[in-house]
Amino acid sequence: MALKRVVVTGLGAITPLGNNFQEYWKALLDGVSGAGPITLFDAANFKTKFACEVKNYNPEDYFEKKDVRKYDRCAQLGLISSKEAIEHSKILEYSELDKNRVGVIWGSGIGGLITFEQEVTAYALGGGPPRFNPFFIPKMIADMTPGLISMQYGFMGPNYATVSACASSSNSMIDSLMLIRLGKADVIVTGGSEAAISASGVGGFNALHAMSTRNDDPKTASRPFDKDRDGFVLGEGSGALVLEEYEHAVKRGAIIYAEIVGGGLSADAYHMTAPHPEGLGAYNVMKNAIEDAGISITDINHINVHGTSTPLGDLAEAKAIFKLFGEHAYNIQINSTKSMTGHLLGAAGAIEALACIGAIRENIVPPTINHLTDDEEFDPKFDFTFNKAKEKKVDYAMSNTFGFGGHNACIILKKI
Repeated sequence: MALKRVVVTGLGAITPLGNNFQEYWKALLDGVSGAGPITLFDAANFKTKFACEVKNYNPEDYFEKKDVRKYDRCAQLGLISSKEAIEHSKILEYSELDKNRVGVIWGSGIGGLITFEQEVTAYALGGGPPRFNPFFIPKMIADMTPGLISMQYGFMGPNYATVSACASSSNSMIDSLMLIRLGKADVIVTGGSEAAISASGVGGFNALHAMSTRNDDPKTASRPFDKDRDGFVLGEGSGALVLEEYEHAVKRGAIIYAEIVGGGLSADAYHMTAPHPEGLGAYNVMKNAIEDAGISITDINHINVHGTSTPLGDLAEAKAIFKLFGEHAYNIQINSTKSMTGHLLGAAGAIEALACIGAIRENIVPPTINHLTDDEEFDPKFDFTFNKAKEKKVDYAMSNTFGFGGHNACIILKKI
């Protein structure tokens, strides 16, 4: 059976850099940092007092009051980005749309952490018989976001959540790719959302020594591939894509933004939180994605790397890139948009896929900002797009996401 082609026909985002896709893309090109002091809770006593929060966000601008009480912030952000992507795709205007063949597959590394924290804290402080909000469990569970999206639009196709830490939304996109390829759906709304800027989220990552503590200069704290990088900056937000079977998109006259041609998966099988020091899992996942796409390593023009700004992770990924690409790595425009957005955990893959699509459409690669000091451990011939966007013809873009537990996911997007 010939596999069906899968294209992107809708884009949506709400991020620390902007509350829709166009705002997000413009800020990426301008090299804007989304970091600032934490306002979502009192972080005065925490090792890290800053994060990349979504700005100017009032849930009541988007939802009825009764629904704000029912939806965790993670689900709210997912509903907002998916609404933009669905409207952008104009899929609901297609009179022949079969909603039984429209799915929603969504990624989140943690889900409703803020709800869990609030409810358990209230119980611990309350004393007496346990009293929990009846929406506690529905608000908390990670699969509620795709469920809510399907309910809002009546989409009755495949519907579930993927959870693989920071690879979650890339896993959701790869699952969507596979299902459409196999003819199990015509359209899938996919992506991811995360909202973990809370006392338990920040405190937990601080306990792992994973986050930057550069409290004196938060805007430059995320420094992928810089000699003085000291950990990632926690971010929040959501990215959404409408994936569609190619012939279905052509039949309805949809605008096609890119084709998703490959997806790779692998495991480090090494450590709960640290990457394999030689990047073996990262090497395998990129190799798997290229083989799945049926292309050569020399076809890749751009890689949006995982690049979180951790000492071990950035180096392991660079080793993996050179191991796979050899000297062609010097021709690839590499960047880490986490230098601007922070690390959106399970939503990272989705917003970084959107950044790849922007690069494909406009032939310009956003910068890796905050580079101040060269690190001699990185090959100086690598072009990490430091500090300024760079024009580059991008026919094939790769996006890497790696998660705690050794989960690796990689997607490849193509100009069409």
